[in-house]
Amino acid sequence: MTQTLASRVSGPVYTPSDAGYAPECAGFNVLVQHTPQYVVAVKSTQDVAEAIRFARENKLPVAVQATGHGTYASVTSGVLISTKALNQVSIDAAARTATIGAGARWEPVIAEAAKHGLAPVAGSSTNVGVVGYLLGGGLGPLVRSHGVSSDYVVGYTVVTSDGETVQASAEHHPDLFWALRGGKGGLGIVTEVKLKLVEMRTLYAGSLFFEEQHIEAVLRGWVKWTSEADARVSTSIAVMRFPPFDFIPPPLRGRTVINLRFAYPGSTEDGAKFAAPLRALAPVYLDMLGELPASQLARIHNDPDQPSPVWTNGMMLTHVDQDFAATVLRHVGAGVQTPYFMMEIRHLGGASWKDVAGGSAVGGRGGNFIIGLVGMHPPLFDTVLPGATQGLRAELKPWLSPEMTINFMGKVQSPEQFDSAWPDAIRAKLKDVRGKYDPHKLFAK
Repeated sequence: MTQTLASRVSGPVYTPSDAGYAPECAGFNVLVQHTPQYVVAVKSTQDVAEAIRFARENKLPVAVQATGHGTYASVTSGVLISTKALNQVSIDAAARTATIGAGARWEPVIAEAAKHGLAPVAGSSTNVGVVGYLLGGGLGPLVRSHGVSSDYVVGYTVVTSDGETVQASAEHHPDLFWALRGGKGGLGIVTEVKLKLVEMRTLYAGSLFFEEQHIEAVLRGWVKWTSEADARVSTSIAVMRFPPFDFIPPPLRGRTVINLRFAYPGSTEDGAKFAAPLRALAPVYLDMLGELPASQLARIHNDPDQPSPVWTNGMMLTHVDQDFAATVLRHVGAGVQTPYFMMEIRHLGGASWKDVAGGSAVGGRGGNFIIGLVGMHPPLFDTVLPGATQGLRAELKPWLSPEMTINFMGKVQSPEQFDSAWPDAIRAKLKDVRGKYDPHKLFAK
């Protein structure tokens, strides 16, 4: 069957015995090892269509991977469609749009848009794949000023489980377009996205680092500050425990810090005024906050850009207060032994509360804050981190939101948990749309 599949596509087809198989299967999370029967390194939308038709004819499941970010479960059978080669990026400066292939990361989109004084409403990591991020909605560093990233999608090129290529937009296949803006998987394979850009040459953004002994003062101060924060200012706060490894910058190597991330898409003068109360919370250890070219958006969060072992989890919150801060400090305060590399709390709201015309499938739009938990020491992944998180979740019950968003869910343990990322009305509509466009149940969700 390998020869038959290879004759139908222009990109290479690999099986487990082939030299190119492992590199094509590899993603960002090095602990996830895919072992499908076939991996197809597609070079075109037509390749995707032929691979899907082949899989359906042979009753094989289909999975897709670009960068492998957000991948926590191994693909162990069927056909894995690798879209890495679909990495084209083009900018229409007059229309203020970007057309982006399914394998492209945010970094080249940001770089190309910046040449025209434009910027995408991107995620915190510019190393993440654009399409996978947008399919889950996207709560990036500009979330309060500009809203959910998928709100800026103009249209998708999608291959359905019938092997048909459709253009999904507000005018064409609007039900599929609705679902693809936040509904994640099980709908088809996106090969290209068209995205609205915003005018932005610079912003006042970056981060402040405070030493471990100031964790409590900074956390409590930030919690109080968020109650009156300007809707145009997006912030998050993260307690981070850096290992003593050579690749860590010397000022952070082996240290525990609290990192306050800040983004204001306006003047330096106004940004500095908004940030002044945060700078005054405690002595600043590293001040990396100031006027920032839009091309350097990644400097706000400084997320890692090299493949690594990673464990993540998250929970959405209705509100925060000083009792919440006290609870969090018992888990990640100064001197506390914790299995987490990082606990981050992002302030949501502002523009993210407003849905797009016609609606979207984004889950968690009504949330006020979201916690992201990250582990990077593999021996802790199976029991220690899940156990600690279960205990944390129980203690945070007074602040937990019934809402969630799929991009922060981490490893999904069951279909029921996957479905819980959306409220009832959205979940029911997503089920109908998935049934319409993937009646064969070919695609992994």
